[in-house]
Amino acid sequence: MADADVRSLLHHTAELAGAYLTTLDRGPVGHQSSRDELREALAGPVPEEGAEPVRVVEELVRDVSGGLLNSAGGRFFGWAIGGTVPAALAADWLTSAWDQNAALYACSPAAAVVEEVCGAWLLELLGLPAGASVAFVTGTQLAHVTALAAARGKLLRERGWDVERQGLSGAPPIRVLTAGHQHGSIDRAVRVLGLGTESIRAVGADARGRIDLAGLERELRSGDVPTIVCLQAGNLDTGEFDPFEPACLLAREHGAWVHVDGAFGLWAAVSPQHRELLAGVALADSWTTDGHKWLNLPFDSGFAIIAHPAAHRAAMSFRAGYLIHADEARDQLDWNPEWSRRARGFACYAAIRSLGRQGLQDLVERCCAHAERLVTEIGALPGAEILSGPRLNQGLVRFRAADGAHDHRTDAVIARIQGEGTTWFGGTTWNGVRAMRVSVLNWRTTERDVERAIAAVRAALSHH
Repeated sequence: MADADVRSLLHHTAELAGAYLTTLDRGPVGHQSSRDELREALAGPVPEEGAEPVRVVEELVRDVSGGLLNSAGGRFFGWAIGGTVPAALAADWLTSAWDQNAALYACSPAAAVVEEVCGAWLLELLGLPAGASVAFVTGTQLAHVTALAAARGKLLRERGWDVERQGLSGAPPIRVLTAGHQHGSIDRAVRVLGLGTESIRAVGADARGRIDLAGLERELRSGDVPTIVCLQAGNLDTGEFDPFEPACLLAREHGAWVHVDGAFGLWAAVSPQHRELLAGVALADSWTTDGHKWLNLPFDSGFAIIAHPAAHRAAMSFRAGYLIHADEARDQLDWNPEWSRRARGFACYAAIRSLGRQGLQDLVERCCAHAERLVTEIGALPGAEILSGPRLNQGLVRFRAADGAHDHRTDAVIARIQGEGTTWFGGTTWNGVRAMRVSVLNWRTTERDVERAIAAVRAALSHH
């Protein structure tokens, strides 16, 4: 294609994307097409000949439209998914056009410097140590892998074992202590790193999921074992925060590494109303958070932040004769498990520049206010019951049945809400009970969206 044709295609694509964005406020939130319908529209033999790019794009838009979950809109309250603020969306398009490999400073000096700048901004905004290192990864899942790899290396080096050189065979075993309500991404990270899920030990939690300090102390005193303590800044279901200061001090006393899963909860730091929830969190050794949650960046974006840069770099860095390494600049592959990778720092830079500290504060506090109203007013509907919250931007509600089949009715009401399309809530199981989960993270959500969602739940309850 000639450059003029490429420009024409991109202009047309922007029009199609803009048309989709207008549907977020007025269209159904849930997907409308079945799996069979999507397969019929999209499947087929490998094309023998190429098609015109304009036709490919137009038909792609047509064929996937019924299979898109409009989670980028303001009435999606299911999983902890944000939208994309306009500046970040535009920067992400530019990132694709620029097509930079963000592996080395030599590949793209601009991409490397933007990550340096954004890393410093993130540390300041989140109230974390200024000397910490930051990795720009795909999300909290890979951030856990990165941070726990650094923890594994440091803990084992302190026992005379170089895991980067010697591997895990014959290494001292590492235990991972949690409250027992950790996100599944912690378990997956432990598996990927070769520690095994049998290394995870639940020390106990209170009714809201906060780690039991007495149980943590007992476990820490139970043996001289390299230990990682995993804490939560925002429980996935209840939004609760662990008691960071006493937990970190206990762990430090026993030489343990403290890792904080703050996928969305670390962003409470930008809010004077909510930052007390994070008291003592800076005492930890590593932290993770998502960009595609409260910062409202496009997928895929997350951050691993580590208070021990030497351990971080030792776990990730690589040198080769054919590469051009920058002695004074930041080579991203020294901090990331990825090699060739998207320059995802540009969207982060655009989001923070466009929102500013005040805009981020407003975004967090607005979402929390919306969550409080949703949980409180839905919980007050006939047959509804608040199980947890509202806490920060999270809450749990269930729907009681006259015959005692509360779990069945809760799932049935959720299915009806999803099928009707005005709003979207998901289900979860908390302490053995089925519940509807409320999570508000999107910059687009308005009071009108909240009112429509409450009305949709009221209507669903009237049919069950």
